[in-house]
Amino acid sequence: MTENGFFRVAAAVPAVSPADCEANVRSIISLLDDLKQVSPSFVAFPEMSVTGYTCGDLFHNRTLLDGVSRAIGRLDRYSRTCDMAFVVGAPLEVCGALYNCALVFCHGLIAVVPKTYIPSYNEFYEKRWWTSAPETNGEIALSGRHIPFGTRLLVDCLGVRVGVEICEDMWTPIPPSSYAAMAGAEIIVNISASDDLIGKYDYLTSLVKQQSARTISAYVYASAGYGESSTDLVFDGKAFVAENGSLLAANRRWQLKPQYVVADIDIEAIRRDRLHTTSFADCARRSDLCRFETVPASLTPRHDDDSLYRRVNPLPFVPADRDGLDERCDEIINIQATALCRRLDFTHCRSLVIGISGGLDSTLALLVAVRAFDRLALDRKGIIGVTMPGFGTTDRTHDNAVALMESLGVTIREISIVAAVNQHFADIGHDPANHDVTYENSQARERTQLLMDIANQTGGMVLGTGDLSELALGWATYNGDHMSMYGVNAGVPKTLVRHLTAYFAKTSDDSHTRDILLDIIDTPISPELIPAAADGTIKQKTEDLVGPYELHDFFLYNMLRYGFAPRRVFFLARKAFAGKYADDVIKHWMKTFYRRFFNQQFKRSCLPDGPKVGSVCLSPRGDWRMPSDASSRLWLEECDSL
Repeated sequence: MTENGFFRVAAAVPAVSPADCEANVRSIISLLDDLKQVSPSFVAFPEMSVTGYTCGDLFHNRTLLDGVSRAIGRLDRYSRTCDMAFVVGAPLEVCGALYNCALVFCHGLIAVVPKTYIPSYNEFYEKRWWTSAPETNGEIALSGRHIPFGTRLLVDCLGVRVGVEICEDMWTPIPPSSYAAMAGAEIIVNISASDDLIGKYDYLTSLVKQQSARTISAYVYASAGYGESSTDLVFDGKAFVAENGSLLAANRRWQLKPQYVVADIDIEAIRRDRLHTTSFADCARRSDLCRFETVPASLTPRHDDDSLYRRVNPLPFVPADRDGLDERCDEIINIQATALCRRLDFTHCRSLVIGISGGLDSTLALLVAVRAFDRLALDRKGIIGVTMPGFGTTDRTHDNAVALMESLGVTIREISIVAAVNQHFADIGHDPANHDVTYENSQARERTQLLMDIANQTGGMVLGTGDLSELALGWATYNGDHMSMYGVNAGVPKTLVRHLTAYFAKTSDDSHTRDILLDIIDTPISPELIPAAADGTIKQKTEDLVGPYELHDFFLYNMLRYGFAPRRVFFLARKAFAGKYADDVIKHWMKTFYRRFFNQQFKRSCLPDGPKVGSVCLSPRGDWRMPSDASSRLWLEECDSL
């Protein structure tokens, strides 16, 4: 494992010739030689990769088994010149029985794991040749040494524990990898010879992703490919790597030449999730089948370099693929709307009051409110949208706010706050020419007072519009826009608000509404508390003051979702935003993030109710409990040391 917490693996599909052990070993060694240029610490080859999986009754032929012995000897010698651990598949005769085995090499043969579950159904008839693994570990004499033999073995590579299972093992109700993970395996390797059928690949990848998620581990899968006999079956050469429910890397199937995929597994993230998910440790303590032996693999420690064989998503809250994004948006909107329905239903409330600014957050809250009212068969006129022009309101945002409310058919109220705030300035003796925090917060609190009083007036409730990113940074006026009676956007980060609004635009049947939403999306983010520029455009842009929201959302996700330290967040941010933000810019805004995150906890400690929609949440009643006076010193000092 590198200093940055990654462990590099590869899944390889070699050329194979059934029953030609010498040719098969040459192909394995050739791929290992090629892999030296990317330096994986562990490489997986398919099941029976030494002989080929489709040898049939030749597996019981002495000539083939003698060829296997010579092949193992050659791999043993080669591994002593190769600073990689790797696993291949071969049949081994042990105490008069033949086993389907995974042989692990690292500067020599170090472990043999036999297959536990032997399929004999449909196209499989493996029990004709092989015996199921014994229930206890032992040793076998191989390559002139006594080698650990059994299913309860883990390989320790640079402090990372690797478990091995073979093909059918994964398809069973309780795979051996489940026990291996409970015993501490952070990576599961499956060497397989899985023929391809219609629909099987999708099912298999979902199975692998689910097993990696259930065991909070990485799963490396390598399966037989071109060259296996096509007498009755065809092998597509699957190779992929999953990590905790997500696919990191996958090869292109149906290739006629040898190939491999490489991925860097985030061991630090796996360990944090296991630590955080307390039921994982509870499960491990309850299982009597989790007593495993650990076999050390002597590898040279890897030093960090500039390469990283995985994509770091710069927008971790936003799915990268369009279909996934649309599905995510629909689900989030349903969570928000259903939560609001329940709150309205419970309180017998038929009136909602929302401050509409013409910006993204209030737009999303209004769209969700309309969805909830429609679902409850309530008249949209019960939604009271209030636009409250102030000193910095521009024509663009004002006109968009009014136009959107008109197009959605809600009740519109317009109340200028200028006179009231000027009176307030006179009352407290504040110079209106001084555009300080008092100048800004007085406007926010006046608007909140209006919304609260209108809610009292109409027997309704105030719907909050602030989002998750603003809560993280404390970018809200305490007891101003910070406060409402229900915060429908509290679980939605700023980078996702834009996409949710775009999804509403995309799915809208009204072209006029769609055009309004698209213009709102294109409007710069601003609280509009400072007077506009001379040309009437927005002068006060939030991201100029507090930093790019895409950076802050990235910091927030990696800090809260994985508990990463600033050093790790910085490393990942440099990868995610390479070519867009210089290192010093990332570091500058990181310090801003940590400083504000700690200093503004007092606002989060008294948040109104609001629905959780994703894995990161700042509710003081749910996911995030933190003292309001916790010190940020350690985090800021680490930022300074970067």
